[in-house]
Amino acid sequence: MGAYGGWAEPPPRARLVEGLRTYRMIAGMWLRSTMAYRASFAMTTIGNFVASTLDFAAILLMFSRVDALGGYTLPEIAFLYGLSNASFGLADLAIGSMERLGRRVRDGTLDTLLVRPAPVLAQVAADRFALRRLGRVTQSALVLGYAVLALDHLHWTAVKALLVPVTVVSGCAIFCAVFVAGAAFQFAAQDASEVQNAFTYGGTTLLQYPPTLFAKELVRGVTFVLPLAFVNWLPACYVLGRPYPLGLPEWTTFVSPLVALGCCALAGLAWRTGLRSYRSTGS
Repeated sequence: MGAYGGWAEPPPRARLVEGLRTYRMIAGMWLRSTMAYRASFAMTTIGNFVASTLDFAAILLMFSRVDALGGYTLPEIAFLYGLSNASFGLADLAIGSMERLGRRVRDGTLDTLLVRPAPVLAQVAADRFALRRLGRVTQSALVLGYAVLALDHLHWTAVKALLVPVTVVSGCAIFCAVFVAGAAFQFAAQDASEVQNAFTYGGTTLLQYPPTLFAKELVRGVTFVLPLAFVNWLPACYVLGRPYPLGLPEWTTFVSPLVALGCCALAGLAWRTGLRSYRSTGS
């Protein structure tokens, strides 16, 4: 079963264009549906913002008792928090619906997507597009802005300033790859959304704190196995002038975009493998 169900697949570039078009149309449909109830949209967005703020409030409570956490000050922790949560928030906004794939596989509703002449990945990613998730993105951007202002003692260069948005975009791509790979795993597990959440929601929670707090085995795992360290830890070490975890060289700061491309390629391969193995609930 191909990415277009039983339909013939067009060339790769045409698939990409068609996928983006499909995503835009479905997301636009859900966006129009959401904006039909503006008061509800405003309340859910504010609720999302407040819920995300509680995470950072927990960090503030910690710093009411200590001056540093793992050797990092509050502005430095806020910098880590802002980078990781902004990256995850954008990925969750774009394709957070991927975690529902297991439910579709289990109840058979994935079959309805396979009969349409459109990329299944785009359909699943755009399904139930929730603009309310902008609340998390906004809250993360505010924390990141605070961190940048509070770290005014750092020597900000053009490279460091450019590294911040590049890191957020690269981190978003890495989290998107994790979402897609987790969804691909659900073709076999059928309902493993909690396993997927352990690497998405759990991953961003892990990255809110400095690598100095964790055992070297865990740091190795999120660097060389599931490369979440490239979402914020390594770029942040360069900006903050902190030692690199595991004694990694300084050039690892700048490979986040390449790591993101590699993760997306592997996630795409896993998705196509999982989709081709799907045999419908009626088989």
